[in-house]
Amino acid sequence: MKALVIAPHPFFTPRGTPFSVYYRTLISSELGLEIDLLTYGEGRDVDIPNVRIIRIPRFKVLGNVKVGPSLLKLFLDIFIIVKMCILLIRNKYDLVHAHEEAVFFARFMKPLFGFKLIYDMHSSLPQQLTNFNFSSSQFLIGLFKQLEDSCLRASDGVITICPDLYDYVNSIIEDKNKHFLIENSIFEEVKLKDSGGGSIEELKKTLPPELFNKELIVYAGTLEHYQGIDLLVKGIKFVASARPDAFLLIVGGSAEQVKEYATLAELNLVSDKILFTGRVAQPIAKYYTGLAKVLVSPRSEGTNTPLKVYEQLASGIPLVATNIYSHTQVLTPEVAFLVDPDPEAIGQGILAALSQSGDAASKVGAAKKMYEQKYSRSVYTQKLKKLLELLQ
Repeated sequence: MKALVIAPHPFFTPRGTPFSVYYRTLISSELGLEIDLLTYGEGRDVDIPNVRIIRIPRFKVLGNVKVGPSLLKLFLDIFIIVKMCILLIRNKYDLVHAHEEAVFFARFMKPLFGFKLIYDMHSSLPQQLTNFNFSSSQFLIGLFKQLEDSCLRASDGVITICPDLYDYVNSIIEDKNKHFLIENSIFEEVKLKDSGGGSIEELKKTLPPELFNKELIVYAGTLEHYQGIDLLVKGIKFVASARPDAFLLIVGGSAEQVKEYATLAELNLVSDKILFTGRVAQPIAKYYTGLAKVLVSPRSEGTNTPLKVYEQLASGIPLVATNIYSHTQVLTPEVAFLVDPDPEAIGQGILAALSQSGDAASKVGAAKKMYEQKYSRSVYTQKLKKLLELLQ
């Protein structure tokens, strides 16, 4: 089968949501698809056999694409539409795999070109308009809702990434057999073209030497407001008073975000207990995560399960996560220290995980078992294979 994958994201870069695009495309190519991947100009090329990456212009002067809806994305999507039409005219595609809002364009091209359509739904786009404060217009939100529902019904296959979204989609579509829950649970290293991962000694040099004698608590991810970084920063003072050897490493975030939370750390008198790295390359982030005595996911709101949770389950490192639906769709008290989303509770959860008690060891073992049974690469591959077989 020849497929066109449309990914309106910076690809590949740690910003946005490129990981699911990468892993879907990688495994689809391993399953025998010949793929053209249409994406934004921003990002670095990856090395995937049988995949040709096609980019629209970069427009670097307009800056980087941020997470969530934006006017810049609307502008870039015009060029995605034009290039998509050119590709559909020039090539015969059996399948179009549309990520996020790309399905809005593909849905109307489907009757004209006769391809099968997969809607890869990372989130509900009408909800994004309000979650990211892009618009409060009920007319616009209602219009997106109608369009999204139409795309769900017209698609030959639908992928959702978490139980909450899965239940939402099942309340709309009639044919449940075309709908697959495929969590973003794969985290193997992205193979960038012309890029080396660096030796362990080189990676060690990226951290101050004194940190290797600390009990590291590591957060790695974006620093958007819903991630609860403010709770984590405030919570570390409850850890520091009981465990002077504890140290928090916060990996990720833009310069502006790092400055904001560094100021918060100063106000809470914990600047000497936290290091903000800002955005780093994926191999470096993985190395930092592997140094942790405790991993944390302090998210304060949202319904989609964080991508990092799956890697945390498989890590063999105790996990402290907030007891909110975003996490509890996947996490249970048997696999993680679930705590209330407030600073003191997070601090106490970290202390419990640092204790290296039998409880911590039990949770780690149960977490690894859960990952292997429900979220491993083999499980992921079987789900995607079943979907592709349905569309043949």
